[in-house]
Amino acid sequence: MNAELRARDPLLFWTGALMVLTLVVVTLLSIGDQRLTLGINPWVKPMKFLISITIFVWTLAWFMPEAKPDLVRRALVRWTVAGAMLIEIALITLQAARGTTSHFNAATAFDLAVFNIMGAAITVSSLAVVLFLWILRRDTPTRRAGYLWGVRLGVALFVLASMLPGFLMVANNGHSIPGPDGGAGLPFVNWSVEFGDLRVAHFLGMHAMQALPLLGFLLDRTIGGNQPSALVPTARNVVIAIGMAWFVVTGALLGIALLGRPIMAL
Repeated sequence: MNAELRARDPLLFWTGALMVLTLVVVTLLSIGDQRLTLGINPWVKPMKFLISITIFVWTLAWFMPEAKPDLVRRALVRWTVAGAMLIEIALITLQAARGTTSHFNAATAFDLAVFNIMGAAITVSSLAVVLFLWILRRDTPTRRAGYLWGVRLGVALFVLASMLPGFLMVANNGHSIPGPDGGAGLPFVNWSVEFGDLRVAHFLGMHAMQALPLLGFLLDRTIGGNQPSALVPTARNVVIAIGMAWFVVTGALLGIALLGRPIMAL
């Protein structure tokens, strides 16, 4: 598996490997650190982002062969994403080491500069994923229709879920509505159990990037694998239907958060 992933995109593979190594270090640091930031160990945030970034860059690495053979634009996507993610996690880890927050922090000029650089890095990375969506192959071999449509819809939902909730968080100067960030939350993810939390929709939408292609792959192998060609498009249709439902549920969770209702109140 590692060899296959490395062959598909060495740069993104090693970027993810570096994140895994950093996760081990950060986890060890968290064990002996008694400080609290917004009520939780300061190293929890970089731990969450390290896991998320690893999944993201390795998923993108896996998808890279599905892009058109455009070496320039492929290189632009991979180098932009890798660079942006390294900047993002470096700054999050720096702020954790300082015992302060990384997002929505304007306590000092330095903290504000850190947040602004992080915002720029994420914006540039998201635009790179938009470019990747644009250069994805347009042809759809029948026997891989479920998987390829899963990739397309998953990447599209990732872009929407990263940009729209992200914009709303910046506009709100936090992820909790209508209360302040911090306070009681679900274990590890720390989603608020008191207020609406924009991170719930953000999380669900972004991870369509893994779920929908996996669903499509499994359907291609079951519904499409040994069936007459007339029945093969069923895999594609199921993936499209699930993708639409995923979009609706993500939008509903975003709306619930904007109404100030916590996820536990559903």
